[in-house]
Amino acid sequence: MAFYAYAALGTDRYPPFSLRSDPTYPADFAVEYPGHLSRGLVQIKRWLPAIPQYLVVAVLFGGFGVVLGGPGHIITGSGLIALLVLIAAVALLSSGTYPRPLFDPTMGLDLCCYRVLAYSALMTDQYPPFRLDCGGTESTAAVQVSAGPAGGGRAAKA
Repeated sequence: MAFYAYAALGTDRYPPFSLRSDPTYPADFAVEYPGHLSRGLVQIKRWLPAIPQYLVVAVLFGGFGVVLGGPGHIITGSGLIALLVLIAAVALLSSGTYPRPLFDPTMGLDLCCYRVLAYSALMTDQYPPFRLDCGGTESTAAVQVSAGPAGGGRAAKA
């Protein structure tokens, strides 16, 4: 749903009403089943090691707020992804095409956020790297997000 709407505007096809993978839909999210997760990390993994990653996700995706002057005076912010998607929406409305220089960083930032999601949801022990992937693939992947504009074939792995 995020690829269709607020996180990328990557397709004009509505997502399928199924929890299963649909090979005809241009985006997919898959996490390999972990054979073994560290018992010691389970106790602290969701908060202590992930704090730097949560700060990065707050900047990328938004979801942060600053209280100024007491209750009722909260300033919230949108993240970098929302800004890129807004610029892409204007480009889509004016030219009818998604500029590749906007699509690649948007997908890379989304991939960064999904890595943190998989780690903090205890789906993998692999600590998410601090890097922006704007395409290509990696050989060792616990989280895989693939997306392409209007059914394209770009794949990125986390």
